[in-house]
Amino acid sequence: MHRLRFPAVLLVVFCGCLASYAQLSEVEKASILLGQYFRAEPNMVYKTNSNYDAKLDVYYPAKNHAGPVPVVMTIHGGGWIAGTKEQSVLYILPYLQMGFAVVNVEYRMGPVALAPAAVEDCLCALHWIGRNAKKYHFDLSKVVITGGSAGGHLALTTAMIPPSAGFENECLVEDDEGWTGKFIDTRPQVAAVINWFGITDVNDMLEGPNKHGYAVSWLGSLPNREDLAKKVSPLTYVRPGLPPILTIHGDNDKLVPYSHGVGLHQALTKAAVKNQLFTIPGGGHGDFTDEQELKAWEAIRTFLVSNGVLAK
Repeated sequence: MHRLRFPAVLLVVFCGCLASYAQLSEVEKASILLGQYFRAEPNMVYKTNSNYDAKLDVYYPAKNHAGPVPVVMTIHGGGWIAGTKEQSVLYILPYLQMGFAVVNVEYRMGPVALAPAAVEDCLCALHWIGRNAKKYHFDLSKVVITGGSAGGHLALTTAMIPPSAGFENECLVEDDEGWTGKFIDTRPQVAAVINWFGITDVNDMLEGPNKHGYAVSWLGSLPNREDLAKKVSPLTYVRPGLPPILTIHGDNDKLVPYSHGVGLHQALTKAAVKNQLFTIPGGGHGDFTDEQELKAWEAIRTFLVSNGVLAK
């Protein structure tokens, strides 16, 4: 999953050659003061399954916030079989700059557990955000989910899959009234999704011209894998009432076909769901040019403002 590349000038915080703070640019000042305004709590366990502790990192405002702040849940890519939340930690900086708190999520990948474990875990991470909103000053009316590639797929499923699909059974918590059997719904509504070239039709990746080993590995030899692939495909859950969705996709992507972004855009538009397909001409699977990346982030900010998540 690729994001905005920050210039090497940010490393000036480690350089002692500056004689006066007045010589610092606004970017340099912001990088220096970042630690003054945000706190990090890493590797917090949000779910345990079969001796595997799924963890997340939280980055939240430490001071000078007038009230609850919007929160973005970020999900790393890697074809559901590889990757770590740490490898993309610098890519949360644009969201911190926009005033978000950030929850950076890991999940069970193929070598640990086959599909649909990753889908289940990310839904539980969303429940964790709901349960911990007060502690970290999350504004639950402004929850955004984002990810790239497999992370884009998981961002979409986390926002789109309804409780009736049955993927949240391990996320539910009982009330404190002495095991009465009543469960508390801690899943917040999602305000927007930023999908970077995510898979939208998993079956399309299992057979035919778009077959890819990472998708085959994630489903393995599970019985009825075609039916399961449909159940974990975002296209299955397109319906009116979904949150606004922005898809960013290169039209020369060899790992996740551009047709996935186009198909999702067409289906969402038909269902009257507010959405946008931001095409990167000639773009592959990430690794966009600086100019393309900056334009994509301009589209993200505009999208979030237009949907009431950010102030102008």
